Amino acid sequence: MKRIFTLLAFIGVAVTGCTLAPNYQRPAAPVASTWPENSQNSNHATNAVLDIGWREFFNDPRLQQLIGLALTNNRDLRVAVLNVEVSQAQYRIQRANLFPQIDATGGYARQRSANYELSPGQNNVSSQYSLGIGTTSYELDLFGRIRSLKAQALENYFATEEARRNAHISLVAEIANQYLNELELDDQLAVARQTLASVQSAYDLNQQSYNAGNISELDLRTAEAQVETTKVSIASYEQQRNQADNALVLLVGETLPTNLPPVQPLAAQKILADLPAGLPSDLLQRRPDILEAEHELKAANANIGAARAAFFPTIKITANAGVSSEQLSQLFASGSGTWLFNPQITLPIFEAGQNKANLDVANLNKKIEIANYEKAIQTAFREVADALTAKHFLAVELAGQEKLVAAEQSRFDLSTARYRNGVDSYLTVLLAQQDLYNAQQNLVTLQFSRLSNLVSLYQALGGGWREQSASTAGQSH
Repeated sequence: MKRIFTLLAFIGVAVTGCTLAPNYQRPAAPVASTWPENSQNSNHATNAVLDIGWREFFNDPRLQQLIGLALTNNRDLRVAVLNVEVSQAQYRIQRANLFPQIDATGGYARQRSANYELSPGQNNVSSQYSLGIGTTSYELDLFGRIRSLKAQALENYFATEEARRNAHISLVAEIANQYLNELELDDQLAVARQTLASVQSAYDLNQQSYNAGNISELDLRTAEAQVETTKVSIASYEQQRNQADNALVLLVGETLPTNLPPVQPLAAQKILADLPAGLPSDLLQRRPDILEAEHELKAANANIGAARAAFFPTIKITANAGVSSEQLSQLFASGSGTWLFNPQITLPIFEAGQNKANLDVANLNKKIEIANYEKAIQTAFREVADALTAKHFLAVELAGQEKLVAAEQSRFDLSTARYRNGVDSYLTVLLAQQDLYNAQQNLVTLQFSRLSNLVSLYQALGGGWREQSASTAGQSH
């Protein structure tokens, strides 16, 4: 018995290196070696964005606490973690097929035979006791079929792990953008309420002037319409603000605590802006979605080995050893030992093209995964290039918009003064007020867009996985 299982173990070790899977070669990145014009990043620091912790990137304590809560409670992220555990268990199942499954068995049978089946004087009731240990249908992986399936399961596990990282990074960016959206709406509400106070005051003055007969009803109704228009804008912003809060609660995964740090306004947000973009080729090791696509490609490559192995003979072994006796007291007596060694070989002769079709499917799946991998690289390249381009032009737009707001404020002040001195009609004030209001709201939107762009660039470069920066974490230890 010992020799049989020693032989099985030896054979299993001897065939561990054999596989028919093609040698994996990473496809060339189908993108340029540098970022497009107007997308260049002046920061040539050697540290990668993925080493910058989100607590360093976001300096708002309230936002930091919200991200921490979301990483603990968000249900989508929780599902991604569970998918990793499922994939890991599936890999362990597939790996177990490389080893013999040893089972211990025990049995007792009592049987009555027909009289004509017995010899004279033989008892027609008999008992049989047995104990044994053995393996059933253990496949010798001579051509790497099981090993290829194990490699495929391992790559699928790695892919789900990268999917979890991608979900983690995406969640950090989603929380930040939703939080910044709330701050944007807060500022837009503040502008709208400030404008309402201004136009309400103007309407009250016009009402007095109209009662005194100094202005026409047209000017009064124009001022009234401006008040109502601003009230409608406020109601719209309040609705969006409440919905934004609901969206943030969903992302965080629980009702927002009442002891959160105070809100810092949009203008006070100091998100880290000097991010090292590096080279496009760096994304192949930074972006979890690219790594996920590559692991899926490797899994498809390994599956080709399993499909190829189906063309070759399959050898399965059944073996066991034990003891058997008609009397329990004699079960371990001399001469009660039994053993069985039953190897079987199966050679595919005719399977109506099934194995060839399976191999064709495996090869086509690999081509599909190559295309998916290349698309992931191209998507990442575009996201980074777009974010870098937006970063450049948003800075220009923001500076111009700040000057526009200052100019519109002066125009409004002058128009108001001229109207009160009887030089211009109220229509001039109305147009100036509307243009100032639009300019102020657009300024808030550009401030949000600039901050959101930095978040998108951080995410596109693979940032958001670490909580603490690599240097900070090293110092803390």
